[in-house]
Amino acid sequence: MEEKEKTGFFSRLKKGLSKTRDSFVSGVDNLFHGYSEIDDDFYDELEELLVMGDIGINTTMRIIDDLKEKVKENKIKEAAACKDLLIQTIKDQMQVQEEAYEFEKKKSVLLLIGVNGVGKTTSVGKLAGQFKAQGKKVMLAAADTFRAGAIDQLKEWAKRAEVDIIAGQEGSDPAAIVFDAVAASKARDVDLLLCDTAGRLHNKKNLMAELHKIHTIIEKEYPEAYLETLIVVDGTTGQNALEQARQFSEVADVNGVILTKLDGTAKGGIAIAIQSELNIPVKYIGIGEQIGDLQRFDAEEFVNALFETNE
Repeated sequence: MEEKEKTGFFSRLKKGLSKTRDSFVSGVDNLFHGYSEIDDDFYDELEELLVMGDIGINTTMRIIDDLKEKVKENKIKEAAACKDLLIQTIKDQMQVQEEAYEFEKKKSVLLLIGVNGVGKTTSVGKLAGQFKAQGKKVMLAAADTFRAGAIDQLKEWAKRAEVDIIAGQEGSDPAAIVFDAVAASKARDVDLLLCDTAGRLHNKKNLMAELHKIHTIIEKEYPEAYLETLIVVDGTTGQNALEQARQFSEVADVNGVILTKLDGTAKGGIAIAIQSELNIPVKYIGIGEQIGDLQRFDAEEFVNALFETNE
């Protein structure tokens, strides 16, 4: 069943990345077929294509340098033979090690942060459903008490995933909700406590102070738990997603990224940039509304889907 679901996710991912493929990968393909030999012009054009594909300047330079080294090592002369090397180079930039998911095997508190509208509450709900399906005891904390409807939305997800939820009134103190949720988690022997947090603009000091307060409560009240902080960013926003991840990581100890809404965006290259630029792994990617549409990030799978290779 799991294998079937994974195959289904891969084909949906392939479909979801079609706009990125049309705008970015087709340009790369044309480049490899347009040049008979590898020269400075070839590298300049490839560099431009990568930057335009939302991969970002620093990441692009890293990919180009790595590619040049591989071309030299393998004594490759023809541009067409260079494509597989480029694909491998991109995969190398994006690998996520298995230990990145240590928190899934421990008593953990997951803090999901990010600006409003990126799919944070939905991601909390989807993860809860998946962890519950794995036989884990899961609880949700509705600590986004500022956005109208956020609490009701999370309650709906808790019902759907059949997990407990700790929630208060709209406008109540988010840190107090987390405090109660931590106490309830310990009392009920919960494996994973998932906290939804407020997402007012990332340059607001009050939001960062709020996150700091929540962090402090978890560390003080539940020091034995593994604290995993994941930032949720919207793949359709391209470089803005990278900027949000950067700003949040300056004030919070971010362990990973959840990249949502990758279906139907031409900016799928941002997944490569975030990983490489910030040195924060993309741990999950989302391509739709269903619980199974959020999956662990797999570099091989992602790049194969992007370039339509079936390896």
